[in-house]
Amino acid sequence: MKQTSFLSSLRPHLPFVLGLFVIASLYFLPAWQGKVINMSDAQQSLAASQEVRQIAKETGRMPIWTDALFGGMPTYLVAYDFPNTFVGKAGYKLLSILPNPVNMVFMEMLAAYILLIVMGVGSWLALIGAVAYGFGAYNIQIIEAGHASKVFAMAFAPGILAGTMLALRGKYWSGGALLAFFLCLELGANHIQITYYLFMALAIYVGVEAFGLIKAGKTRQLTVGLAAVVGAGLIAAGSYGGRLMVMSQYTKETIRGRSDLTAKTTTANPQPAGQTKAPVADGLDEDYAFQYSYGIGETLTLLIPNAYGGSSGGGYDTGSELYKAMGSRGVDAASAKQFVEQAEPGYWGEQPFVGGPIYAGAVLLFLFVLGMIVSTNRIKWFVLGATALLVMIAWGKHFMLLNGALFELLPYFNKFRAMTMAFGLVQLLFAIGAALGLHEIVSRNLTLAQVQRPLLISLGATAGLALLMALAGSAFFAFRSPNDAQILGQYFGEATDEMVRALVSDRESALRSDALRSALFILLAAGAVWALVTKKIKPAVFYPVLLVLLMADLSLVDRRYLNGKDFVSKSVTASQFEATPADLQILQDKTLSYRVLDNTGNFMSDNRPSYFHKSVGGYHAAKLRRYQELIEYAFPKNSLNVLNMLNAKYIILPGQQPQSPQQQPSGPVVQQNPDALGNAWFVKTIQVVPDADAEIAAVQKLNPRDTAVVDKRFAEQLKGLPAILNPTGASIRLTKYEGDRLTYESNAPTEQVAVFSEIYYRGDTDWQFFVDGKPTPHFRANYVLRAMRVPAGSHKIECRFEPPVVATGNLIDLISNILLIGLVGFALFRAVRSPGEPVVAVTEHTPAPEPVVPVSTPKPGKKQKS
Repeated sequence: MKQTSFLSSLRPHLPFVLGLFVIASLYFLPAWQGKVINMSDAQQSLAASQEVRQIAKETGRMPIWTDALFGGMPTYLVAYDFPNTFVGKAGYKLLSILPNPVNMVFMEMLAAYILLIVMGVGSWLALIGAVAYGFGAYNIQIIEAGHASKVFAMAFAPGILAGTMLALRGKYWSGGALLAFFLCLELGANHIQITYYLFMALAIYVGVEAFGLIKAGKTRQLTVGLAAVVGAGLIAAGSYGGRLMVMSQYTKETIRGRSDLTAKTTTANPQPAGQTKAPVADGLDEDYAFQYSYGIGETLTLLIPNAYGGSSGGGYDTGSELYKAMGSRGVDAASAKQFVEQAEPGYWGEQPFVGGPIYAGAVLLFLFVLGMIVSTNRIKWFVLGATALLVMIAWGKHFMLLNGALFELLPYFNKFRAMTMAFGLVQLLFAIGAALGLHEIVSRNLTLAQVQRPLLISLGATAGLALLMALAGSAFFAFRSPNDAQILGQYFGEATDEMVRALVSDRESALRSDALRSALFILLAAGAVWALVTKKIKPAVFYPVLLVLLMADLSLVDRRYLNGKDFVSKSVTASQFEATPADLQILQDKTLSYRVLDNTGNFMSDNRPSYFHKSVGGYHAAKLRRYQELIEYAFPKNSLNVLNMLNAKYIILPGQQPQSPQQQPSGPVVQQNPDALGNAWFVKTIQVVPDADAEIAAVQKLNPRDTAVVDKRFAEQLKGLPAILNPTGASIRLTKYEGDRLTYESNAPTEQVAVFSEIYYRGDTDWQFFVDGKPTPHFRANYVLRAMRVPAGSHKIECRFEPPVVATGNLIDLISNILLIGLVGFALFRAVRSPGEPVVAVTEHTPAPEPVVPVSTPKPGKKQKS
């Protein structure tokens, strides 16, 4: 009977959860037809992990190091299986039953639904708020771009907040279990930036809740609740402890860590002679970190999607002024149509590139403003505070009063870029605020007299602003970007000025059209609220009407950026990795290991070559800093020698461009580099330099065939070597390659110094060398490579990547996952054995003139309605 009671408390939610599933499925219906979204970032990730998967297939184990991109890097953030993360693996395996992106959006909505139910707003409002979160424009755009880890991190965030709320409201076991479970999945998503922003918002919630509990004299509840939150958080962190540990260690070696370079002579603007060297700050370069910052005025797109023109490329139609102007200049209709639909630079803000505006929804924003005025729930102060903080973070460089201080003072804040990501969680806060207000109106049975003033203020702040922009937008904005003439000039030459004027007209029209559209949706939503409070309609009618309005508002904008056209057959996505004739030519070389430079584009921002070859370049947000500095400072000045020491045996070059319209462009061509130095070689001389600045300067003019440049911190390992080495008659060759395990054979009449065309990383700790089975120290040479002293005679040299942190992390994962399973299991056991205990905790309100009447309580003599 007890078990039945527990299950019966969940049964009323099943139709609403099913409704969320149906909504996600219908919106992404092509996913159920076997089609997929051609996600660019997902394709990049697949290419980066190809070598790892191939080695795993051949050897039965997944290597922890790959040479497939950037000359070599750990696979922690490329493709590594942490074997003891049972709970996370089970959760993601369960989600994989549903096709992408149905599973992503459904999970976002399900977690948001759970959060709103925990807050006590009722099933219908939880459903509406969940849909608002799942279909925010930012969310849909990052799905289209393929940022799966970001989407999943956003998906589990509401569950973490829900667990924290339960724990602080006295539901210690259920809250702790819910928090630990969702935080485990959150860490499994592996998008630390979203998680970091979530924790910032959570800190505000805990502060607001703590203030309320202390004021109410519930210090014991606060203390035990915080203990439950901390304990559950530690268990969850431990469930992915291995990943957190390796990431903490690895981050210090990447572009997000501290550089050893200090001299300004490495930059394009040399430091004046005699000026004191300024140390490079830990973390990302400030300009790079704040490159993607939302303009303060651009925040208007939350209400009016095309307030700043839309996306950076396309989105307009044949009714645009630019299309007409192109036609008047003799451009054929098909070409003009293609240009305005796919290439017209509608966006005129300050970000380098945008796939579309961040649109929260006019209906949702109106309801959010209304909710913040009407609600007497103290949680609204958390919502307001967290919203303000995250919006200001999203402004990035445009609000350095806050963000500059956070960048300098807050731990890890300077590791992140693209501040606009904060808007993903702002959408959740908008949904919470809207649900709080509507719950207040319905549960307290507020009259028109009580709602009239908040309703008018909300209308003025949203619909009024939208109408002002529609009528007088040109008085506030110029609709011009500094790059307009340059972008259009490459297409239209002397007609550029005319095209720019047409483009400006299109942008102005886009603002006006979307402003009127937003105002209309807001008026319809306000009309529904008016009908509710005047008793023209009942909640049973109001909720479905509001859901339809909200979904229509969001989906009409969402479909501008992700619709049926974005779904393609799996064979189309697979064709992106069809080998070109150039690839096939290189692959005929069966040499054990060599690298390729694909110079047909920007080799440092493309992983496609990594699918087929060991690439000199690649695409990843966490490149090793020293390798980035090698490419940035030494490669432009000493390109061929840098390629030689990286064993870049082949270079792919663009084909010849056609000389006439009748000719077809030729495909990429292969050029062999006969000077590539191979997998390892012996040098004649060692040049010891005092620091990293001198080292990178030396590499800028180095001939690596004869000389190795070594930082003086490794000088101890060079003691006793002659000034000039004689490698005559000596040889060294690679005999086995498995990514993180390499074997060489050497033969030399005298002791030599070998330089390996492999990237140095935490030498003698993580990468270890063995000569005939005996541990042997190695050192760094030429700024990025491994080197070692090789004794005379014939020897077997083994290089193994065995980071101690991985073994320690696996043990922590094992223990923590067992504890997590026990915690969740015990919480479920208690819930089953305690039928009288509520499943959720209704949020507390500040004193109000009228008593709160729960929506779920039927009036005497009347049948309860859902």
